[in-house]
Amino acid sequence: MRLPRPVLIATATATAAASLLLTPNGAVADPTPRPGAPVREGSGPSDGVGVAAGAPGSAADRALTAPVTELTPDAGAVRGYPREQVLAPDAENPADKSIKLGLTPYHAIAPKLNALQRLGDRVSVEVAGRSAGGHRLFLVTVTAPESERQARAQERLRELIENAPVAAAKDPAVKRDYKTPVFFNNNIHGNEWEGTDASLKLIEKLATARDGTTADLLAHHRVYFNITANPDGRIAGTRANANGFDLNRDFVTASQPEVRAMRQIAIDKQPALMVDLHGYVNGTLIEPTTPPHGENYEYDLFLKNTYANALGMEAAVNGLGYTPEKDGVEPAQIPFRDQAEGWDDWPPIFTPQYMPFHGTVAAHTVEFPMAVNNEEYDELPVTELRRRASINVAIAGAAMRASLDYARTHRGSLVADQIEVFRRSVTGAAQVPVSPETVPGVPGIGPEDVYTTDFPRAYVIPAGPDAQRSAPAAARLVDHLLANDVQVRQATRDFGLGGKAYAKGSYVVDLRQPKRGMAHVMLADGRDISDKVSVMYDISGWSLGRLWGATVDTVRTSKLAVPDRAVHAAAKVGYVASGGTQQPRLRLRLDDAREISALNSLLREGVSVRRAADGGAIVPASAREKAAVAARTYDVAFDATKESGGAALRRVRVAAAVAPGELFALREMNFDVVPVSTAILNAGFDWSRADVLFASSGLDPADLTPAARTALNTFVGRKGLVGRGTTGAALNTSAGLLPVEAVAGNPDANGVVKVVNSSGGGVTSGAPDHGFVYAPVWFTGLGAGVRVEQSYAGAAGGNPLVSGHWRALEDGSGGPAQAAGRASVVSGPHTVLFGTEPLFRDHPKGEFAQVARALLTVS
Repeated sequence: MRLPRPVLIATATATAAASLLLTPNGAVADPTPRPGAPVREGSGPSDGVGVAAGAPGSAADRALTAPVTELTPDAGAVRGYPREQVLAPDAENPADKSIKLGLTPYHAIAPKLNALQRLGDRVSVEVAGRSAGGHRLFLVTVTAPESERQARAQERLRELIENAPVAAAKDPAVKRDYKTPVFFNNNIHGNEWEGTDASLKLIEKLATARDGTTADLLAHHRVYFNITANPDGRIAGTRANANGFDLNRDFVTASQPEVRAMRQIAIDKQPALMVDLHGYVNGTLIEPTTPPHGENYEYDLFLKNTYANALGMEAAVNGLGYTPEKDGVEPAQIPFRDQAEGWDDWPPIFTPQYMPFHGTVAAHTVEFPMAVNNEEYDELPVTELRRRASINVAIAGAAMRASLDYARTHRGSLVADQIEVFRRSVTGAAQVPVSPETVPGVPGIGPEDVYTTDFPRAYVIPAGPDAQRSAPAAARLVDHLLANDVQVRQATRDFGLGGKAYAKGSYVVDLRQPKRGMAHVMLADGRDISDKVSVMYDISGWSLGRLWGATVDTVRTSKLAVPDRAVHAAAKVGYVASGGTQQPRLRLRLDDAREISALNSLLREGVSVRRAADGGAIVPASAREKAAVAARTYDVAFDATKESGGAALRRVRVAAAVAPGELFALREMNFDVVPVSTAILNAGFDWSRADVLFASSGLDPADLTPAARTALNTFVGRKGLVGRGTTGAALNTSAGLLPVEAVAGNPDANGVVKVVNSSGGGVTSGAPDHGFVYAPVWFTGLGAGVRVEQSYAGAAGGNPLVSGHWRALEDGSGGPAQAAGRASVVSGPHTVLFGTEPLFRDHPKGEFAQVARALLTVS
């Protein structure tokens, strides 16, 4: 994790000459034995890189004569460019789905990058991380050579722009010397391949071109390429990575290693312009987007540059000469100009909607026109697939070249606008609403495009005895903010703020900082935008302040006088209470996912654990040493107790028919999980392998064979069912378990909702008073023996939605008014049903324990 940056107030002369700097922790290469000499990847502890079959074809590739191991990042000083290294080859994989399309298979990328590095002194390759499936993520930098001194000066200028933007705006060295960063992100959806191949072609062109325009571009820019953001999906021909995640929905949570690598690139490289290359929309779709627009951006600066660059990309793409009649290629489209709604930039879960929080003032999704994935991949002739892929590569190349032209001709204004983003943030300046006057040259701006927010002065995440219950969640949230380059401070003594007293150790997030938009987008409640548009592209609410289980207070006082210090990591909260002379038992809360992980680790080691009266866990004094290990590993607290506990808890084996995010969350909490589906059950599943079924998707009782349905119903009637959504409700009805009626809300509805939890140690005891919904469900007609664990807040006809998009259907049903006051989670013997989404995409961390408690209770 990168440390918060100090505010720099250097002058132009000091900026260019100073040698003190902070070293970023992003993609870095091993130090070279001598300046300019290529190196092999350094040895690392967890490699396993295979040897490519066959001899390399080029002179540069022939230098690869033996396998070597994984790159070990350099923790030393900033290095100059080029940063050549010889990449180890990957084993040849004839099953790579790219091959059928005539595109570059993953195993051919490393040799190709080795060859490109040897074309001159402009190309450098670094390993930015590894995918979920273990494949390397390659970051390529193309720029004119830099000495170490010049590279240090560039880093100082970048730091100055972010942390001292007022000084940067006046610094002639910024205008004269700063190399404006441009970033191309490729193949984030694994079966949208062609950006990778277009980037390899463009890198070769930039490496070898000898014209004045290219020389000028590389003298004044660094051009970064994430060659394939999703190698797992590229190889397998899937949209998702090896964990089943759509990476372009993960940027708020950053649960996946590929997204964490892209996040670090954004922080360390601070691109002013970026393009995310996708497919497939015919004609080529080039953002900016339709309303609603993210309210935490400096949208006037963003729209100005993004629209102008989109026009250039559109001209370049259409200029290739493809036509509907001859090629099946429609003219390019720009959603902001050509559509009313349905392709918005509201949630910061997509790459181009995340990057502006790190200073990007032109960010685009570009969708190629010619579909070659899914059924087209399976059904079209190879010749047609390759024709289409070739067109897409050409269009991707045109879009990238146009973006470089824009960056070169607008270098000064791009940097000035990035400086202005950070200036507004650090000074607390108001946003500038978009209008024809504030963004001249962009046609069609109307009131439907105006989205701004009211930034508070700060947020406080309390500490102290009153906040002990939420301490693990607070630590997780603080570490997540820091990982996203948000500056966090911690009080060194008790203080008062906004009329409230806070204990020493409380965290303060001052919004007068460079990444105020990032801090606010994560910690604010968000907004109910149901009345703004009729449809959204994806989720519309995501507040970490509400969904992660920590207490987050909003401070609106103008003055912020707090005795504090900068922190680089959250303070540890885990401990084991002193044993004393009586060696008391230990009590572990089960309100947080980390506490569930600790419990399951103890159960896995054979510790005898019993349930506490409030739903927590009682650990015997004899397991004190193992509890101490769990406390350190999961950063959780074990308090002393005299309570002996009730029923024994045991390790639960979960048969799970769930979405990938839910499966990931279950395994994060150390549950023993066996995935199941309709097909697996029909093939004859051994139910003795499981203690409970958790079902939310991929399992339809109507599609089961009679034998499979009988076996399933027998199991859940005897062992138990935890169900979510309409799938869980259908299984409950089929098996005749809980006497309830499930009511499905608008399937497009999603967001953060206010809920009311039951007390008394049940499934939702200790849970946050907010939940997340996607296609919400509620329960009516509750029969005998049904316990309401949680309800949507509000009286009938009210609105439990806090932020997001939830409308009634055309017939008036399925809306928030119908859900208000209704049961959102119910339970009974052997069954718990959720109408909310407590594990959605591994995101609402504070809700995870509800599912864990349900599994432990039912089993």
